[in-house]
Amino acid sequence: MTLFGVSNQTHVTEFIFLGFSNHSSLQGIFFLVFLTIYLTTLLGNMLMMMATRVSPALHTPMYYFLSNLSFLDICYTSTTIPVMLVNFFREKKTISYEGCLSQIFFFVTCAGTEGVLLAVMAYDRYVAICHPLQYPVLMSVKVCVCLVAGSWLCGLVNSVTHTALTTTLTLCGPNQISHFLCDIPLLLKLSCSDTSVNESVLHVASATIGLSPCLFTAGSYVLIIFAILRIPSAQGRRKAFSTCASHLTVVVVFFGTANFNYDRPSEGYSLDMDILVSVLFCVVTPMLNPIIYSLRNKEVKGALRKFVKKTWLL
Repeated sequence: MTLFGVSNQTHVTEFIFLGFSNHSSLQGIFFLVFLTIYLTTLLGNMLMMMATRVSPALHTPMYYFLSNLSFLDICYTSTTIPVMLVNFFREKKTISYEGCLSQIFFFVTCAGTEGVLLAVMAYDRYVAICHPLQYPVLMSVKVCVCLVAGSWLCGLVNSVTHTALTTTLTLCGPNQISHFLCDIPLLLKLSCSDTSVNESVLHVASATIGLSPCLFTAGSYVLIIFAILRIPSAQGRRKAFSTCASHLTVVVVFFGTANFNYDRPSEGYSLDMDILVSVLFCVVTPMLNPIIYSLRNKEVKGALRKFVKKTWLL
């Protein structure tokens, strides 16, 4: 018995990634680009976490959720980019069977948790704008902790279910994955056993963990927009909208790239296009989140400046 209960009937012991393999002369450039993106993602999200921790002005539910989002983005990129960076120096870009399952587990956990957490953050903005007097009660510390824990629980249950079902697949070869990471639909294509149960569960999960948070977020913002339009002064409307503009941008980027990555037709797209779309979803989005939140937010920018000055003085 091996990781996640892998049985001995599996014939494939490793997978070969084909992503970026058709650009052998650009491997060095790809390495530098993705290393820069990864380091930027780590630095940006760590600074965001530190700023929300050390600044009393940011000890609010919105920034508590943002800090968790930053931690998620660090985990998210660390699941895929380090393996990719190592493979840029290898002629044969491989990952072990157990490594592939581990990557699927952490990748699906982080992606599912982030989708639910973004919906939680939309609910926070809805309560703040539509029910401001009840905000301290509806978004108490206990409620915020429960909402974050629930987000992680949704992601974990979803991931454990998919990973366990993936171990039941018989993979007889070929062992080539037309990508730079392991993902459930890619392994289903390589299976020589029945995948109907896996596909059914995948569709159910797409509706519950993928579509439901997206619709909930959209519904929350419809109510928020109606509430903002009822504010009599233009200055009040601008102030109310500015509190949720950054989150709305992050939501559009995340769900937009996710839907394009998973819901587009599989035919008619080249390997390069598949890689580009996945890079936008898995690599670029986590890097953009702290940038988006810091660009339009005076409180975050102020906290970051204070934190950097304090760090330099030490």
